[in-house]
Amino acid sequence: MRLRFILSETWTSLRRNVPMLLSVMLVTFISFLFIGASFLMQAQITKAKGDWYDKVEVVVWLCPDGTSQSPNCAAGKAATAQQINALQDVIQQELGDDVSSVTYESPEDFYNDSFLKQYPNGEFQGRTLTAADMQGSLWLKLKNPEKYKVVSEVLSGRDGVEDVVDQRQIFEPVFAVLNHATAATAMLAAVMVVVAVMLTGTTIRMSAASRSEETEIMRFVGASNWTIRLPFILEGAVAALLGSLLSCLALSALVKVFITDWLAQSVTWIPYVTQGTVLMISPILIVGAIVLSVIASSVALNRYLKA
Repeated sequence: MRLRFILSETWTSLRRNVPMLLSVMLVTFISFLFIGASFLMQAQITKAKGDWYDKVEVVVWLCPDGTSQSPNCAAGKAATAQQINALQDVIQQELGDDVSSVTYESPEDFYNDSFLKQYPNGEFQGRTLTAADMQGSLWLKLKNPEKYKVVSEVLSGRDGVEDVVDQRQIFEPVFAVLNHATAATAMLAAVMVVVAVMLTGTTIRMSAASRSEETEIMRFVGASNWTIRLPFILEGAVAALLGSLLSCLALSALVKVFITDWLAQSVTWIPYVTQGTVLMISPILIVGAIVLSVIASSVALNRYLKA
């Protein structure tokens, strides 16, 4: 009987306060849309790092046959077989604990396997290049990617070495931009959450104030404090639930339209977040919205519905 009464009062309040319900639902939707976007961006960074960091290697570019800006290659001659063997011996003896594998790629292999895939006609900056224009390289797979500096210090400046490059350096600027975007989104989401809490509290206070006579009558007939409070709290919780569900649906649509159907089709070498990621964060958004609404409503009602 009491539960039926509480649900009946909640339904009546919702029907009476549709504009307030919509305002709370909208601000909750926007707030948790930003929170969800922040979660998705951080998940994207984590996913990309986990995939790329397992695959990236340290590349030791050998001296090319021709001009080079490196002092080690001032002679203009490509690295000799003796120099390459000496480098492999250094790697085995001094970096054996840090390097798990070493692969030599000849200029011909690099031209056929990498360069022509990126430039099918062999044209680069107005010139048609051949395998003779390429340079050899050693590809080092590290046991611990964080040990790049150790490898660089040992191999840089050796005979036949033009440059030592950590592939992660290519991705770090991308991660930096994404991290800044995540921080900006999180800050905006935090502001919107404060707005949502304040609006929810104000809405519930206005609803309680408009029904003060009814609540006094309920108190006179012996209704408990929580029996009086629950309809108002449930009113805010329903609005927060609907708003958070809308935010989850919007995130799902954004992932499908902008990532799955567009970005993932045009840039295929990046691992992306999926609908599964949205499903994982959706319960967090929904529960978080309801909890914030319940807290805001409970605090707001203290002024009007003191025991």
